[in-house]
Amino acid sequence: MKPKIRIGPAGWSYKDWEGIVYPQKPGTGFDPLQYLSRFFDTIEINSTFYRPPASSSSKTWVRRVSENPDFVFTAKLNRLFTHERGQATEHDESDFRLGIEPLVTANKLGALLLQFPWSFKNTEEERSYLLRLLKRFQDYPLVLEVRHASWNTPEMYELLEQLQVGICNIDQPLFSKSIKPSALSTSRIGYVRLHGRNYQHWFREEAPRDDRYDYLYSHEELEPWLVRIKEIAKHTQESYVITNNHFRGQAVVNALELKSTIEGKPVLAPEPLLEKYPRLRESTRPEDGQDSTPRLFT
Repeated sequence: MKPKIRIGPAGWSYKDWEGIVYPQKPGTGFDPLQYLSRFFDTIEINSTFYRPPASSSSKTWVRRVSENPDFVFTAKLNRLFTHERGQATEHDESDFRLGIEPLVTANKLGALLLQFPWSFKNTEEERSYLLRLLKRFQDYPLVLEVRHASWNTPEMYELLEQLQVGICNIDQPLFSKSIKPSALSTSRIGYVRLHGRNYQHWFREEAPRDDRYDYLYSHEELEPWLVRIKEIAKHTQESYVITNNHFRGQAVVNALELKSTIEGKPVLAPEPLLEKYPRLRESTRPEDGQDSTPRLFT
């Protein structure tokens, strides 16, 4: 069976997407999640990183993507467990589990991402914490994202294989000791996250979130990732490719370009996005448009 590669953006609730990804004045009945599920079969839920989801919200997420039966979410573990280590209580864990359960019950949770910051380094203390956390949530399909190069060791990947935890292959601005792009797989789940390469603002503490993720990958920059994605897919049952360079819809642009090339045909794209990013006309078509031969990466 051909390995499944799912491609989509991180998140869907961005005010600056209005008039770019979404219609300028969509009206009160417009649902951005339902809208995006017409173009993608996965989206990474990033709101769960900032606060535990309400179970009622998870239920509505499932309902809102129901028109695409092939759609599967990924979600980020709450930051209490990854960025504020040692502060999470049993109540915090219970809240998170309760909130995400509707996704699990509906078979709509493809992966739970444990994203750690660059400051999380491979020390004895941090390894011990990580092992406890992985065992704590081992009943979920886990994927680990680390950003510091100290974790790039054979022993680490062997441990993840033993625990059947996936490794997240990331693209990020490369500074001293930043983990570099890779094509690794340590479980049945493959995972890729493209954060952009905004060197100016990536480590600037006072930089707003949008500034860090303001980046549009060129076709040439995406080409090596297409090779890596295909390599990861060879060794996994299902792979997720998440574009996190969300500012002004750039994540959607790059996700559509990757999807078109992986599928070998033009893919549907939101009409406002085609107007803002004319280069998409090489690899996509509007919903009511006609097929044409894609010209990217040939």
